[in-house]
Amino acid sequence: MLKKWFLTKNAFLSVKPFSALKDSFRNGYTSRHLTKDIIAGLTVGIIAIPLSMALAIASGVPPQHGLYTAIVAGIIIALTGGSRFNISGPTAAFVVILFPVTQQFGLSGLLMATLLSGVILVLMALFRLGRLIEYIPLPVTLGFTSGIGIVIATLQIKDFLGLSIEQMPSHYLEKVQVILTALPSINWADAGVGIITLIILTQWHKLRLPIPGHLPAVILATLLSLLLTHFGYSVATIGTQFQYTLSDGTTGYGIPNVLPEFSLPWNIPDPQGNLINWNFDTIQRLLPAAFSMAVLGAIESLLCAVILDNMTDTKHHSNNELLAQGLGNIASPFFGGITATAAIARSAANVKSGGVSPISSVVHALLVLFALLFFAPALSYLPLSSMAALLLVVAWNMADLPKIIQLIRRSGRNEIAVLLVCLILTVLFDMVIAISVGVLLASLLFIRTIAEMTKSISIAVPEDLDDVLIYRISGPLFFAAADNLFADLHEKTVHTDHEIKHIVLQCDAVTVLDTGGIHALTRFVQHMLPHQQLYMCNMQFQPLRTIVKSGSLPEIKKINFTADLAEALNKIREFEGIEIKH
Repeated sequence: MLKKWFLTKNAFLSVKPFSALKDSFRNGYTSRHLTKDIIAGLTVGIIAIPLSMALAIASGVPPQHGLYTAIVAGIIIALTGGSRFNISGPTAAFVVILFPVTQQFGLSGLLMATLLSGVILVLMALFRLGRLIEYIPLPVTLGFTSGIGIVIATLQIKDFLGLSIEQMPSHYLEKVQVILTALPSINWADAGVGIITLIILTQWHKLRLPIPGHLPAVILATLLSLLLTHFGYSVATIGTQFQYTLSDGTTGYGIPNVLPEFSLPWNIPDPQGNLINWNFDTIQRLLPAAFSMAVLGAIESLLCAVILDNMTDTKHHSNNELLAQGLGNIASPFFGGITATAAIARSAANVKSGGVSPISSVVHALLVLFALLFFAPALSYLPLSSMAALLLVVAWNMADLPKIIQLIRRSGRNEIAVLLVCLILTVLFDMVIAISVGVLLASLLFIRTIAEMTKSISIAVPEDLDDVLIYRISGPLFFAAADNLFADLHEKTVHTDHEIKHIVLQCDAVTVLDTGGIHALTRFVQHMLPHQQLYMCNMQFQPLRTIVKSGSLPEIKKINFTADLAEALNKIREFEGIEIKH
């Protein structure tokens, strides 16, 4: 059956890599476009260098792995993807998933989970699940992204304030407790550097300069860190906190200024120097995290693509983008890269800087590579507190408080409830639980709302027909609404002051009839009095088709179907021997 599905639907043929790149060149790509892409790529690259390192640190791995991700995944996803403007690399949303994996399995486990998530994304693309992401309600996406922002902000407090915490617990409430307990150990030098970075990041836009605030923020923070160190203060930097060992045995502090090396993810030892026994049980333990990465990567990349479509009046290819995200996450771990997806902030900066094609993303990745090869020693002086400040700004943007306030003001209780449930579950548990419960809750509340819209409205009966009741059904007759509606009709047609022989249901406003509606209808016919007859008129196509498919049921055969209300009334007159007036 699966083989037949693939052959009939052309699943593999419908997903085509390089679609965004082809679209760009098909529309005419000139030297002017190339110049725009180079400028945009350099601008985004400046933002991506410190952010990639900060996100790697937040995920529990050395900073160079964030740079490797931006280089490898950034190029592969850009060239093979379905969006012209997406900038892919490490993102803050993944931190809440990646950090626990790193704590439990180390770098090798994180790379293996990334590889598995890439495979899942490719399968999602082949099964054309890209459009399904569009059906996740706004309160759900806003809820879990806000929750992620809160968790990320909480994780950054340690480095931002220079707190002495040996190991961060896994549960959120325990994290908060440990942070509060460690507050007396604050390093005021680290805190000062972090605060200065935060001020520059939040106020730089007021100068209206073409340079992104990330570059001056980290440069000034680094200079301040060096000054404080000169006067005897201790400031934690990338160089003081991270050590690397290359394949040839070379060791050093900070970031190695070498190209990403090819290595098999499953052959990387854990922090104790032992290889993980990668068997079925181990992989099975990683699968929930890998699935979470894939789902989040799909949501974030396609959401980003939709936002960019609105900004540029273009159209992305959702399944092609999923395929590219999968390919990027499959390739990235073999070069030390962690999980990647489209970054909304960097992608928006790409558009605002004039980017017109995936070439801008390639330029951004090449700039990151250039910085790795030629400025690695300088990058090692970056303070950890300034990296934390970068992520605090990212976390604030992810929380999107203005949009939450707007939703609370303009939406009903159902949407607010879904938002709060998703936010709380994301913070206290994880994103997959939050999305699953959020979508389920939103669906149930939506079903209830639609069910409440289905009504039966009494219509005046002609004077010559005193034993007839006419009702107009308005709304969908589906499983959640049909039982109550027909139960109400039963009460109105059986428990009455005078005898009712004929029941007419006008169904011109019934757009949907499902098996639940058919079941309720047949039960209604079964419980009609022996002398009563049912007429249904003005049936629309979908309900009529459903009824035809159920025509073998004996209850359905008892129903009289007419084209309109007038025909139904005339049939009743004929049955009762009443003269029909023309």
